[in-house]
Formats: sequence, C-alpha cells, structure tokens
Amino acid sequence: MGKRRSTAHPYIPNSARAAKEAMLREIGAASEDDLYEDIPEALRFRGRLAIPEALASEPELRRHVEGLLAKNRSCAESLNFLGAGCTQHFVPAVCDEINARAEFLTAYAGEPYDDHGRFQSLFDYASLMGELLNMDVVNVPTYDGFQATATGLRMAARITGRSEVLVSRAVSADKLSKIRDYLRPRIRVQLFDFDPVTGEPDLASLEEAISNETAAVYFESPSYLGVIPSCGDDVSATAHDVGALSVVGVDPSTLGVLAPPADYGADIVVGDLQPLGMHMAYGGGHAGFIATRDEPRFVLEYPSRLFGITSTSVEGEYGFGDVAFERTSFALREGGKEWVGTAAALWGITAGAYLALLGPQGMRELGETILQRSHYAAKRLARIPGVRAPRFRGAFFHEFVVDFSRTGKSVTRIHRALLRRGIFGGKDLSSEFASLKGCALYSVTEVHTKGDLDRLADAIEEAVA
Repeated sequence: MGKRRSTAHPYIPNSARAAKEAMLREIGAASEDDLYEDIPEALRFRGRLAIPEALASEPELRRHVEGLLAKNRSCAESLNFLGAGCTQHFVPAVCDEINARAEFLTAYAGEPYDDHGRFQSLFDYASLMGELLNMDVVNVPTYDGFQATATGLRMAARITGRSEVLVSRAVSADKLSKIRDYLRPRIRVQLFDFDPVTGEPDLASLEEAISNETAAVYFESPSYLGVIPSCGDDVSATAHDVGALSVVGVDPSTLGVLAPPADYGADIVVGDLQPLGMHMAYGGGHAGFIATRDEPRFVLEYPSRLFGITSTSVEGEYGFGDVAFERTSFALREGGKEWVGTAAALWGITAGAYLALLGPQGMRELGETILQRSHYAAKRLARIPGVRAPRFRGAFFHEFVVDFSRTGKSVTRIHRALLRRGIFGGKDLSSEFASLKGCALYSVTEVHTKGDLDRLADAIEEAVA
C-alpha cells in the first residue's frame, strides 16, 4: 500500500500517529494493513502514486483547472443531438436562482430546526409532480432515475412477496446493469422482447415470460429507443392478470401532451427529473422520482422520505414534515425498507420551480414544440439516400433511432465527420443491441431550431456521400 505517512495531515482527521495507534488498538488491529486483509495481495498497490507536485498558489490552481476545462468541447459551442438518458433542455434562469438560495443549498438532510421553507418547497414539488403524473404520492427525490427504477421494482417485490421481475429489453445497458445490481441476490431479473418492427413491447414475449412468480413488469414511455408504447394498457393488464404490478418509467417532459402511465394501468411510476430545469453535467443534474396511489400497501414500502401537510396547535396554521417516518433507515437503521442516505432533494426544489413556472399550458407547449421539431428532423434525415429515420414504426417523442447501415459508413465514421463540423451526433447503439448495428439514437428538443436541424441533415448528407 506504499509507505505510511507518519505526521499529521492538516486536512485529514485523526491522522496523527498517536490517534491512529489508539484507533487501531480499539478495534484490535495490529496495523493499517489489517484493514485491507480481504483484498488479495495481487490487487494491492505497493509503489508510489504518480502524484504531481502541489500547486503553490490559487492563481496556479485556477490556471491548471481552466486548462483542463479548455480541453472539453461542450454543448455551449457545439450543436448537440446526444440524449440517451441525459437530454439538453432549456433551463430557465429562475431554476438556477431558486436552487442557489442559501436556505435550500445548505439545508443538507433538513430538520425542523433548519427548515427555512425546504419542507414546504418539497411538498409543493411533490404536489406538482403528482398532478403531472396523475398520482397521489411522490417521494423526495432519490439519487437518479436509475435508482428510482430499481427501488420501484424492490417495492413491488415487497408488496407482492415475490422474487422475480420482468424488464423490457428496450432499456439501456447501463440502467439494466443498475437494476440487476440493486436487486441481487434476492430478486431475479428476466427480460421480454420488443417488436423488431414497431419497437413497442412484444406482448407475445411478455405472456410467455410472465408467471405467478412475477412481482412486476417494467417498461418505459418513451423507451430508451425513443418509442412510445401504444399497448401500455395491455402490458399492465397482463401484469395484473397474474397478480403482478405494472412499473413504468416515464420522461416527465412528455406529460404535457402524452397520457401519464397511471392512465394505462401503472401502479408505480418512476423516472428522472433531469428534463425539468436541470443542466447537463458530468455526474450531476439527475434525481429520481417514484409515484404511486395513496394506499398503505404502497406508501409503507417507500424507503425515501415523504413530506406531507398537517395542522398545527395554532388554528389556521399548517406545517410540513415527514409522513410515516418509521419506514426509513433514518428511524430504524437496521429495519428500514432500504438504506436511505444523501439524496437529491435540491433537484426536487428545482423541478418544482420549473413546473410552477411553466404550468399546465407551458408543459403542453413544451411537448408540442418538441414533437414538431423531432418529427421534422426525422423527415429531413429520411430524405438522405441510405438513411432510414426513424428506424421503428412506433410513435416517438424527442428521440428516435436513425439507421445508417445502408450507407456503407459506420456510425463512428459518420460521427467523426459531424464532430469536425461542430456537431455531436447521436448515441451509437451498435454495442448495446445486436439487431441495431449501424444505428444511432438521436435526441431533438425545444433547444433546436429549424436551422439547427437543417444543418445536421446537410452535415450527415455530406458524411455519407
């Protein structure tokens, strides 16, 4: 593990030799190496890390960091059509203003003594999301949509007492990996197919896979491949016929123009808040939501915090706070439904500000704008010789699969040509889906103008010529 530091470090607690020796004695360890005894020797690093010399001043640090950032090419100076789970939307200035306020930004876990309006803001967020989703109960956000999905499936397993879930193959490899890791070892994950022509859930495949052991069926609207399922009610009915729950992942930015999953039988709705006022960032700008009906069998299985409203001892006054707090690991460390730690509550407040700003009419206009522009883009690309857009016949919202296989050019080659023109092409799907070799997932939102879409089409036409 390398030579141990013998002096105290100014920024590392308990790093003085006497403090470390006292801690080792307390736990019965002879040395620090005893703490790593479970790690095989072959995996331990015994050399010296190639750490550069310390920077001597703040100006040097600033110059160094700015130099690193200058190597990046961001969406600010490039035209971006990447989505696949993190999508470029317009972020109103009020969202940044609200989430930067000290009473929200510094309120970590948040208790009554340091509330300063945080509880009410999260209650308002949950209320707005509930209206958008046509559901009664919405949680304080989890880390991201991946965790919300996995947690929703765990909730279904606890509610039904079963240990198997069915997941549509039309999900991203990353999300599927998270689901499997989060559900193991007690809950099995089985897959059912999507129709190769429409991209919608394959009902025959679902009916073949489902059984009385199935706790939940999970599908998305739109799916990872961009397709909006027209058979959502049939999928939910198939789940309900065997006593399973319907768990649906949804993009909230679609719900100004599309029916919410609750309208086609969803019992648990999950997703990511990123489209609602959050900037894209490296590892940030994500928060997961879970929504259900207001029934004890659902409410008591939420692992995360739920905020409600109640009257106080002062007539006409109301307060906000936790609902059924004993469910959580905050109340019962070893008895919580799942472990709950640092979440993404600040993004819930941001999403609440976004929804309050747009309102029902604004969400409808957002959805209509995205639909119009994404369909224009697909039609424009479809006119290019050898390009098939969209790849699937199913309806789509803002993302659609573009098939370049008939052009004789690989997705990688085409995207390199686009990069030289200052354009980020879509997500290459070749490695995730064997049936989609030569295909890419393109994302079009309200930030794209007709000129942007024409520029993309012209650049692709040049790249495949």
